[in-house]
Amino acid sequence: MNRRCFLRTSTALTAGLIGFPYIVRASALGKAGTVAPSNRLTLAQIGCGGMGGSNLRSFLDLGSEIQVIAVCDVDDLHSKEKKKWVDEKYETKDCTIYRDFREMLDRESFDIVSQALPDHWHAAVTLACASRGIDMYGEKPFSRTLGEGRAMCEAISRYGLVWQTGSWQRSETQFRHAAELVRNGRIGKVGYVEVGLPEGSPSPQVKLLTKPDSIDWQLWLGPAPWRPYQDFGEGGPHYSWRHIMDYSGGKLTDWGGHHIDIAHWGLGLEYTGPVEIEGKGSYPMDGIYDVPYAYNFICTYDNGVQIRVADSSQLPHGMGTCWYGEKGWIHVTRGQLQASAPKILEQQIGPNEILLYKSQNHHQNFIDCVKSRKETVAPAEVAHRSISVAFLGEIAMLTGRTLHWNPQTEQFVNDDDANRYLTRPYRESWRL
Repeated sequence: MNRRCFLRTSTALTAGLIGFPYIVRASALGKAGTVAPSNRLTLAQIGCGGMGGSNLRSFLDLGSEIQVIAVCDVDDLHSKEKKKWVDEKYETKDCTIYRDFREMLDRESFDIVSQALPDHWHAAVTLACASRGIDMYGEKPFSRTLGEGRAMCEAISRYGLVWQTGSWQRSETQFRHAAELVRNGRIGKVGYVEVGLPEGSPSPQVKLLTKPDSIDWQLWLGPAPWRPYQDFGEGGPHYSWRHIMDYSGGKLTDWGGHHIDIAHWGLGLEYTGPVEIEGKGSYPMDGIYDVPYAYNFICTYDNGVQIRVADSSQLPHGMGTCWYGEKGWIHVTRGQLQASAPKILEQQIGPNEILLYKSQNHHQNFIDCVKSRKETVAPAEVAHRSISVAFLGEIAMLTGRTLHWNPQTEQFVNDDDANRYLTRPYRESWRL
């Protein structure tokens, strides 16, 4: 047990006895040179590309509650840019740059990590941070496979950590209101739900590229199979990896952590999963992309509810989540909330009805929970169960048959072939 883990555990026990929230700060762990007043949390950003930059900016905007002390990215161009942001914010030159997150974890001591990485990296970074007792804000999808997700949940629980998933729709009023209306029976009993996600992209013919000195390609690949540095469709690897199965499940998993999550929220199915999955996907016949560009699958739950997940072109309401009940329907997506009758949306939720977790700022909610040790609006287990639906659909489409799933054991029933898809092989020295 390291110092951080010991201090967190012992302080937690003391806090539980006297009834006060607790937090162990980096200053208590003896980080030399860190400006860490007692009311400030120290943060490191791992992954400094588009989403990482967005999250970093949101944390910097929280002001005196946060002190960013390090940024880490396998591409020096990303990390140098984000260091500049941090140094300009604090009017110092103190922010440290790292390429390898393992070196950063060995050298630095901080309270929280914000991570925004390709999906195949989520488990490795999460497990490394968890073993050091670091609370985490992590991007969706929660993991790349079901097996990884379960390992991450167990580690986060074992070390008593606070986790917030970047499923920020839970901190938006329209999504919460839609889910509350459904949960409180405003459209009657719901038996069917549609979840619309983006369509995939055509697979380009790509070429090998000369690797720039700014990027550590071996580290970018990490646990994924080796391949030469090449064009992924946009001149480099930093966005279009989403269309390659070694790193992601395409738009299905990229967006599933958002709209499937909201579907579960409205149904109260956040801690379980379907028992039967069937569907079909259309896959590129050539080119580098190998995730489905079109997909359509049905998940049946133990209570009889069915959730259909498909690319938006195949659904009447397109993108978002639509619950169908005995008395009408409610559809919510970004920038739009509608129902079969306007009066449904005008109804208020009373104080004695089901009131869902209220968060108005996703990043602030994480910080508040780090301080209080309460659960966030998008905790690990919920995020795992949400993206599990996308993974189950992916496996059903790859096997081409109806699958039966046990959401308690998280295994397919009498199907060794399907169970092989629950994890993916790791390269060389990388292990789950």
